[in-house]
Amino acid sequence: MQIRFMGATGTVTGSRYLLTYQGTKVLVDAGLFQGFKNLRLKNWESFPIPPHELDAIILTHAHLDHSGYIPLLVKNGFRGPIYATAPTVDLCRILLPDSGYLQEEEAKFANRRGYSKHSPAMPLYTHDDAQTSLRSFVSVPWKKTTTISKKGGGPLEVQFHPAGHLLGAASLLIRGNGTSIAFSGDLGRKTDPLIREPAFHGGADYLVVESTYGNRHHPDRDPEDEIKTIILRTLSRQGIVLIPSFAVGRAQLILYYILRLKIKNAIPRDLPVYLNSPMAAQANLAFSAHAGEAKINADELKDLWKSVHIIGTPEESIALNEKDEPSIIIAASGMATGGRVLHHLKTLAPDPKNTILFAGFQAGGTRGDLMVRGAQEIKIHGEYWKVRADVMNLETLSAHADSDEILEWIQTLDRSPKQIFVTHGEPEAADELRRRISDNLGISALVPDLYQEFRLS
Repeated sequence: MQIRFMGATGTVTGSRYLLTYQGTKVLVDAGLFQGFKNLRLKNWESFPIPPHELDAIILTHAHLDHSGYIPLLVKNGFRGPIYATAPTVDLCRILLPDSGYLQEEEAKFANRRGYSKHSPAMPLYTHDDAQTSLRSFVSVPWKKTTTISKKGGGPLEVQFHPAGHLLGAASLLIRGNGTSIAFSGDLGRKTDPLIREPAFHGGADYLVVESTYGNRHHPDRDPEDEIKTIILRTLSRQGIVLIPSFAVGRAQLILYYILRLKIKNAIPRDLPVYLNSPMAAQANLAFSAHAGEAKINADELKDLWKSVHIIGTPEESIALNEKDEPSIIIAASGMATGGRVLHHLKTLAPDPKNTILFAGFQAGGTRGDLMVRGAQEIKIHGEYWKVRADVMNLETLSAHADSDEILEWIQTLDRSPKQIFVTHGEPEAADELRRRISDNLGISALVPDLYQEFRLS
């Protein structure tokens, strides 16, 4: 068995890992590169092997940095099955077509405004490409062994175990003729009030572990109290709280805390809350369809969805942008890389009475990262816009395990791996987690380079 690291090395995006076993080729995750331009350009490079040579894709979860490259692989010739949990399949039915649509819209906007260096600007893939890719998805039950093989190739067995982090998110255990490798996927947290905590059962010879927060510890603060303080401070200025949010997972968590604050009368019950993301509204339905995966019951989920005004059409979004009364607006995307939040930023960021509240990790090179670091202006749709509003990042809402929580998860494995590969982290985070694994757990660990390959014995 061999593993080749095709992404998520030195960055938190572009998760792609190629496993080869006796001729069988399986790609674990197929994510988009995001953030810095040099990373985004990698999405346009030819895939290192012809996509038709892949026998299957195994998907840990639905976020685009893990799934968003799938439509392009299918467009370019991949014809195998894509294995994922049932909630992940349902969320990909929301996320992938939306990703294609947004890329088409961005290309159209760039062509109208003439700010692209390419003429004409083209999308990486389209809404229809994404819809076509969905035909290849295969839903797999938790912990059931699924065998992947091709004629004349070696069989690989895979199991999906809860990883927390997001509805349907999985850690993987893959075996091939006595050799085994586990993939943590993105690990969640025990403290998440909506998503079940990680629960891996088994052990492996090798482990690929994420390191998003590999050099950090989450603050020991109550996110509900922090959200209350930020909202009340903004209301005292008659301002608007704009929350750039991932439509799937984070938006629902934010709504949960806001509803709790209203129930307690900690913030005004009549304070308007707008969810300006059709995709997030669809994700709400997916949560209800898989209520057994959540920590709260179906009735509580219904109350959650009733507590917010859903903004559906572009016309409603434009009208919302013209409102000036105090309110909370939640809009995608979470790192301000695209989507409707960009139009809100152009209106709200220049006004000091408003607050821009980010809610989790901001990848290097994203607008979110620049704003959190104190940028005085940001570039949107080819123009620069002043940032005078308060800008805050609520890292207590992170859906990723921190350094201590990752080490704790590794120690729950039935046996220690003989080698750990540390990926999906910025260089400092990945290297610090590597050091902690080696020093604290006594397990060999390394941070692989892009396209580096290892033989697993």
